[in-house]
Amino acid sequence: MSDATQTRWSLIDHRSSTTHLEAPSKITPVESRMINTQDYYDPPISTFYDDPSFGYTIEKPIENWNQKRQAWLKLHPSFKPRSHEDRVFIVTGSQSAPCEGPTGDHYLLRTYRNKVDYCRIHGYDIFYNNVLLDPKMTGGWGKLPAIRAALVAHPEAEWIWWLDEDTVITDMEYKIPFYKNCQWSLDFLNTWADMGPRSLHFDKWTKILFEDFKHGPTDQTALAYLLWKEHNSWLGKKMLIETRYYIEGYWIDIIDTLMNITERYLEIEKMEGMLRRRHAEKVSERYGVLREPLLKDAGNERGSWRRPFVTHFPGCQPCIGKRTRNPSFTLEGCRNTMNKALNFADNQVLRNYGFVHPSVIAKSLVDDNAFDQYSGL
Repeated sequence: MSDATQTRWSLIDHRSSTTHLEAPSKITPVESRMINTQDYYDPPISTFYDDPSFGYTIEKPIENWNQKRQAWLKLHPSFKPRSHEDRVFIVTGSQSAPCEGPTGDHYLLRTYRNKVDYCRIHGYDIFYNNVLLDPKMTGGWGKLPAIRAALVAHPEAEWIWWLDEDTVITDMEYKIPFYKNCQWSLDFLNTWADMGPRSLHFDKWTKILFEDFKHGPTDQTALAYLLWKEHNSWLGKKMLIETRYYIEGYWIDIIDTLMNITERYLEIEKMEGMLRRRHAEKVSERYGVLREPLLKDAGNERGSWRRPFVTHFPGCQPCIGKRTRNPSFTLEGCRNTMNKALNFADNQVLRNYGFVHPSVIAKSLVDDNAFDQYSGL
């Protein structure tokens, strides 16, 4: 087809759920070449991104987001995933300044690499934010602008999953979706942010939250309030509070169970020889599916011998210097337990590369993994 016969159509009403087309115009040679680049093709048709009133920040509400997403996906069919479960985008981050402690940045790197390993195994994308996207949303509130930006920057993602910097994914096989990319999620973020420091109603919510929570107005107490008070409203009708699976666990409860968990998984592999087979990392998900029926007696609750999905280290704060937030924790104790969790997860990854950590405290040392050997902790 010649340039003279190619046409371009544009969406002109970005705020309406109705699609309108403007008169066709000639496609340029550059645009013609873009069409042949199927995987990254961005057709010369305007979308919500071209709307001057569109914004990435929380103070700019977006309407008809579900329709806008679907219109974008129709224009970008190569980005449509195989299933909803595959459309996961992980968001995490840390402070923009260097850590106070000499090893803080090292632990941030290791916890980030842990998340990158998980994303690579499952084919997920990840965004690591270490800038303050909204100067009024400091501390824990800073996650809200990052989630909002990720929602609109990735219309191809069906689920957005936020992970704190002090979390370690300790079951590299498990898959679960979290924060759905839809109009409800944008509205929920606006409601949540309205309780925070950038809101004109912050003083009101500070008083309310102090009445119900001893920690006062934080992003977590605000979220807990919404889950508690609004579970019967429009917010709660689309929320699921998971109680059947120990999705995220407190490190104090988990860290001393990892040895037993490793031994139980080794017993399973001895019963099911297929699980001991060496394989390419790209097919690791398949082995997680094979293992699942053998975990039916492990339990999913606190104290089970199933691998904890996410181990959280609140109070340790890997980026701080000479102290921890909780006086009952020591920096050395926190670092040692983080090493255990990181090595526990790392061995699940390194095994596919032919290596394992010989001990829980050996951060950089690894051994060659023999053909029929599984080393955990």
